[in-house]
Amino acid sequence: MRARPQVCEALLFALALQTGVCYGIKWLALSKTPAALALNQTQHCKQLEGLVSAQVQLCRSNLELMHTVVHAAREVMKACRQAFADMRWNCSSIELAPNYLLDLERGTRESAFVYALSAAAISHTIARACTSGDLPGCSCGPVPGEPPGPGDRWGGCADNLSYGLLMGAKFSDAPMKVKKTGSQANKLMRLHNSEVGRQALRASLEMKCKCHGVSGSCSIRTCWKGLQELQDVAADLKTRYLSATKVVHRPMGTRKHLVPKDLDIRPVKDSELVYLQSSPDFCMKNEKVGSHGTQDRQCNKTSNGSDSCDLMCCGRGYNPYTDLVVERCHCKYHWCCYVTCRRCERTVERYVCK
Repeated sequence: MRARPQVCEALLFALALQTGVCYGIKWLALSKTPAALALNQTQHCKQLEGLVSAQVQLCRSNLELMHTVVHAAREVMKACRQAFADMRWNCSSIELAPNYLLDLERGTRESAFVYALSAAAISHTIARACTSGDLPGCSCGPVPGEPPGPGDRWGGCADNLSYGLLMGAKFSDAPMKVKKTGSQANKLMRLHNSEVGRQALRASLEMKCKCHGVSGSCSIRTCWKGLQELQDVAADLKTRYLSATKVVHRPMGTRKHLVPKDLDIRPVKDSELVYLQSSPDFCMKNEKVGSHGTQDRQCNKTSNGSDSCDLMCCGRGYNPYTDLVVERCHCKYHWCCYVTCRRCERTVERYVCK
């Protein structure tokens, strides 16, 4: 009989966790979709992991889009790990999708980044798929209304950003629009950060040109509007992550809004990432707070940045070890037409956190 209060406490804790479940990015589990799943029949949509019912419906009505969405989920995983490779929190927990730890379940700065990147990535991938002809429902983006520069002409195939934003937002925002999925504050935060991701994507649209002319003289250039690579968008969002604003859900007028948690009350800027809960320092392993710790992480002894041994190892020190690197060297070109190289070995000293 004495054990019952403990059981009740465990159940209440589990229920409390469920109220903050981050349905919005569970679709990133699509990155694990097996290649054997053809995704050419509507019944396949129910076999996809991490989707809410609204996303399953979108899948059924847009089957041709799903391979692109699966690709977007994989791109999010890759871009996030790459952007944070030099940080204590290195985005490794994103691989646990759809069963995240609290670093992504709660309204943290890290979840703010992942929501923004996910929204940007799905729109980016769809826009690029239109350009490459992989989607039957769309084609190249429209020709810009403004005239090109002197000696330039509009041509090529622009990335279809408008279609990417439209379909991407429908899919990535669908979970946050389901009733009974966490608190209103979390929903507002996630929708705001998703829109920040799409804004960063819009800002990445730039003019790209190809030269034409006798002997590559570039007397004429054909130009179009194209998106930067997703890694560049992720780098922009990482900068916003580093300057993210902590907010509270507070009444303003007749409704509650997210406002910065400081004395100077001001509206939240459309361009800034926001978060509700502070994160741990990620120094020590603690799965209850979603920290994998930095033990055995590689650090850079000569760096002064976030990947330095002092910061990465949280002052615990580090251990050196040596790696034997084998690489091609003394390469020589032979006419015509092959290259021969020798194999060289060199010893590299590396450092890992204690």
